[in-house]
Amino acid sequence: MILVQRVYLAPYGVGLGHASRLILLAETLNKPGIQLLFSSFGEASFYIRGQGYTCNVVPPVEFHWGKNGEFSVKNNIGKIPQWLVNLPWQVNQELKYLKKFDPHVVVSDSRLSPLVASNILKIPRILVINQIKLLLTPRLREFKAAKIFETCNAELMGGMWNIADKILIPDLPPPYTISEETINTVKSIKSKMNYVGFATPRFDLNQSSILKVREQLKIDNTKPVVFIHISGPKDTRLPIITVLIEILKNQSAFQIIISEGKANGNMEPRKINDNIWYYEWCPYRDEILFISDILVIRGGHTAISQAIRFGKPFVSIPIDNHGEQLSNAEKIEKLGIGIKISSKSIDPDAFINTLTELIHEASYKKEMNKLSEISSKLNGIENIKKIILAYS
Repeated sequence: MILVQRVYLAPYGVGLGHASRLILLAETLNKPGIQLLFSSFGEASFYIRGQGYTCNVVPPVEFHWGKNGEFSVKNNIGKIPQWLVNLPWQVNQELKYLKKFDPHVVVSDSRLSPLVASNILKIPRILVINQIKLLLTPRLREFKAAKIFETCNAELMGGMWNIADKILIPDLPPPYTISEETINTVKSIKSKMNYVGFATPRFDLNQSSILKVREQLKIDNTKPVVFIHISGPKDTRLPIITVLIEILKNQSAFQIIISEGKANGNMEPRKINDNIWYYEWCPYRDEILFISDILVIRGGHTAISQAIRFGKPFVSIPIDNHGEQLSNAEKIEKLGIGIKISSKSIDPDAFINTLTELIHEASYKKEMNKLSEISSKLNGIENIKKIILAYS
């Protein structure tokens, strides 16, 4: 008789970074004797189902964005009443799902309601998170009271997240922690924190799949390849992609491959001109990450960890007013593995010069190789898996 272990996976629903981490985890757990069930909302729920997993849908609690893809304080303040309604509704839904599934352990990626529900039902619970402290917008951080507010709010949030039995940080230990400002400074969670390493895939590519992509995209080995891999909330992606296409459409020094990150998008590449290919959803992401010389990404934690895993220097264009992404981008500049550019006003000449600098300045590749080697010694997915399997 096979002992069945039930695992409940609950990623945050905005963007695909949180869901992709738990999908990777599910792939390692998906074997006889283990039953998996997801819970999420928004774009992530469609992505999870598209990967072949069952996903319960709960009411959304998500941030809102301005017309140009920036974080909008005004829009989010206006949504607070909806959050106050949806969060307890989420908890109530989770209680129903958990009672029916009766898991041995709940794994939440940056969601509070599954932790609250599992705490009520006395079910063991694990939190995977790379942001505890919520950073205010740069404009608000100019005021002295901002840091006091951030610190108090961080300790309050830390106290809430502390209902988890274990808090796993999918990042590198200090001094290399990408999310150091949003994690390392929170005192209330330190006793439960465990740096497990990046929860990103260990790529194992064969030459035939790489060759297939090179042939399909007609890659010229004499020209550098730039992969523009824009992830994050759907309303933030197209505005910046449109700007970058306009900047790069007339250049001929680089081969550009763009991925919109649209979960249910067309998987066939569309040629914009002789030097630019465009995917709505890229089915060969790892192959293109491998053949690229440099990347252009946002400032999200998952995207940065993928860049480090593949050893690719990158340009980071954080979402405007997004405190966490701005903080991450500042850290990558300190580490010497990339260059931060503001999305408010991207100067075409300066942007192309930045790409050129990343490709030809050897120090970026040297520092990236160093960090990639450190990262390779910590397998975040396997470390999380071992902790989960300890529950039965």
